[in-house]
Amino acid sequence: MKDVTRLDQGWSLHHDGEFLPARVPGSVHTDLLNAGLIDDPYLHTNENDVAWIGHRDWTYSTRITADGTHERTDLVFDGLDTAARITLGGTELGRTRNMHRTYRFDVTGLAGDLAVHFTSPYQEAAEVRAVTGERPNIYPEPFQYIRKTASSFGWDWGPTLPTSGIWRPARLEHWSTARLAEVRPLVTVAGGTGRVELHLTVERTATGAGRPLTVRAAVDGRTAETVLDGDTAVLTLDVPDAALWWPRGRGDQPLYDLDVTLADPTGPLDTRRQRIGFRTVELDRSADRDGTGFTLVVNGERLFVRGVNWIPDDTLVTRVTPERYRTRLTQAADANIDLVRVWGGGIYEDEAFYDTCDELGLMVWQDFLFACAAYPEEQPLRGEIEAEARDNVARLTPHPSLVLWNGNNENLWGFRDWGWEPELAGDSWGEGYYLGLLPRIVAELDPTRPYTAGSPWSGSWDHHPNDPDHGTHHSWEVWNRRDYTEYRDSVPRFVAEFGWQAPPAHATLQRALPGERLAADSPGMLHHQKAEDGNGKLDRGIERHFALPADFDRWHYLAQVVQARAVATGIEHWRSHWPRCAGTVVWQLNDCWPVSSWATVDGDGRLKPLWHELRRLYADRLLTVRPTADGTLEAALVNQAAEPWTTTLRLRRLAADGTAAADTATETTVAPRSVTRLAVPAALTPADGSAKEFLTADADGLRAVHFPVTDRVFAYPQPEYEVDVRPVPGADGIVDVTVTARTLVRDLLLQADRLAPTASADHGLLTLLPGEQAVIRLTGCPPVTPEAVRGALFAVEPF
Repeated sequence: MKDVTRLDQGWSLHHDGEFLPARVPGSVHTDLLNAGLIDDPYLHTNENDVAWIGHRDWTYSTRITADGTHERTDLVFDGLDTAARITLGGTELGRTRNMHRTYRFDVTGLAGDLAVHFTSPYQEAAEVRAVTGERPNIYPEPFQYIRKTASSFGWDWGPTLPTSGIWRPARLEHWSTARLAEVRPLVTVAGGTGRVELHLTVERTATGAGRPLTVRAAVDGRTAETVLDGDTAVLTLDVPDAALWWPRGRGDQPLYDLDVTLADPTGPLDTRRQRIGFRTVELDRSADRDGTGFTLVVNGERLFVRGVNWIPDDTLVTRVTPERYRTRLTQAADANIDLVRVWGGGIYEDEAFYDTCDELGLMVWQDFLFACAAYPEEQPLRGEIEAEARDNVARLTPHPSLVLWNGNNENLWGFRDWGWEPELAGDSWGEGYYLGLLPRIVAELDPTRPYTAGSPWSGSWDHHPNDPDHGTHHSWEVWNRRDYTEYRDSVPRFVAEFGWQAPPAHATLQRALPGERLAADSPGMLHHQKAEDGNGKLDRGIERHFALPADFDRWHYLAQVVQARAVATGIEHWRSHWPRCAGTVVWQLNDCWPVSSWATVDGDGRLKPLWHELRRLYADRLLTVRPTADGTLEAALVNQAAEPWTTTLRLRRLAADGTAAADTATETTVAPRSVTRLAVPAALTPADGSAKEFLTADADGLRAVHFPVTDRVFAYPQPEYEVDVRPVPGADGIVDVTVTARTLVRDLLLQADRLAPTASADHGLLTLLPGEQAVIRLTGCPPVTPEAVRGALFAVEPF
């Protein structure tokens, strides 16, 4: 039977003639941090002080002993970051140049000092560039010439910290006769019967060559068995009445254990256990009168996707534990998100990521790792990219949460719009990967899932790559140049990226910038703003609706309000146009360090107001009021649930002081998975340009508001409210805050982290009418006074 020796102890990192204790998995940055030799690069401007690390070569070493009980011993690295030379006892075993692959070396009978010598990622990139020639990208870093995490070289939300190290587990595998080299289940469903088509590859020792082997597979009490004379086999198992795996909100997520055993007459040689789920997935890209659709269909049901983009949760990726994956993905699920797109500038995530998505019902859209650059198609990169794709497609096939493979992020768009085409002058740039190599690999290894060539991508060169009427669309004119209200100017078929920035929570900034007087343009704040003219865009976004405040606390609050409102404007508009628009994927869920960014959850794991807004926007039932093209108002009731929604829609035209000028109630029923649009009667519509009236819409506890003018023009009263604070009996650290409005209070926000870094609130932005109450529950909160709570409360004020 195969034995495994984990190589996670006894490693050293060579540094300036010394041997530092090293962790495996780990990286040079984390080892130097643990040794106290560098300061935390996430604090202050320390990132600049550690730039030298990425420009140096590094060596890791340990000692291994020989195994005398098995015919074969393999040295296995699940991930080496990135260009490395591996030696054992001074003899070279091999070289690597890809972070995203697994490597295996035969070390049978060998022992001694094992060393992994890493070349500087900058040096490796320079050597490849010298072979392939120059290619354009959007950042002044050479990430397209090396197969490592592109964003480790910096992005418009991330620090420049290119890492080196043994970043995934290392081990010795001792085995005899044969081992399971690949177990690749293709799972389908037809007529209620689940089918597992199990593709197997074995590797044999010399004595195992030609020996009959038995492979046995079992799932849900069904078994299949075959005698293997060669090195490959295909077994089929049928599971009648298989329980279907559904995306969250559509049903349950039953998972089945698939057990595979390889044996010879003496007994088992190797085993493998994987979890699988039965479901079908299709991508409907049919042409229609509006263009070309892009609709995910799971188990025959057409979905409006409620998604977010995912980046590495830490630039130092080895610090992301299974527990951290579960925390972050649970935050996504709790916000009613049902799809996570793993973005192409990051990594193929750890198994713990996909396991958690399987359990939570979070669909995964997986990018191949190409982003925002022209990628050479010549050697040595082409062979690496094919091996990388084959490795990861085979690895991820068991996961029912994985519903889509995507060729790249923005590279097809970049070729057409970003000046690459004339600059390349006919040189390769990646098209052969996205339209040739990758779809062939997916068709061969994983034909159960759809593939799309890129995001955005219209489906062919017959249309502009980012044409909103065809396929996927990235909406970045809004944020970069336009006001968020202009999201309403179009209805893309599927919005795969859009978003708006805001700073992180106040307590996150205090931790990242200790001792600094916080200001929008303070040195630390500017260093933690990586977007081009990021603060300028934040300021302009605020100024279009509010007077730009000089006070930092007020600026911080308004920036978060604008982020939440911007994303809400887009999602409300696009959801109301289902089924023409079949999904939104917000940029982005998470951050990799404490930074001003588009994230919903900041770099310390704190929820921005946008998270609470997403929970409302992505709920099965959504109510919104929006202007139409002819200048009238329309109430849209979106029902994504499986049951009809029968409700009373109450519309009120109110004066700024909260008194009602007109009031009506209408009974309506919204069919399942559909949208009902109702015209707002003229008598309920505030006069165009009025600074003294607004509209509220209420239905089953949902509220939408419409103000005919911007906040800086509207005649808001000074917000007045009462605050009551009561600890919850018997619940340590839990406090209920009751706010009673005496005037109109718009976008009330309790920033719980200002009361204590550990505190969090269960509500985000709230709009209250005079006399209304809201109860905000705080957790992780020490005893606080009403005065302290008032100091953490913010609301829109008159200008």
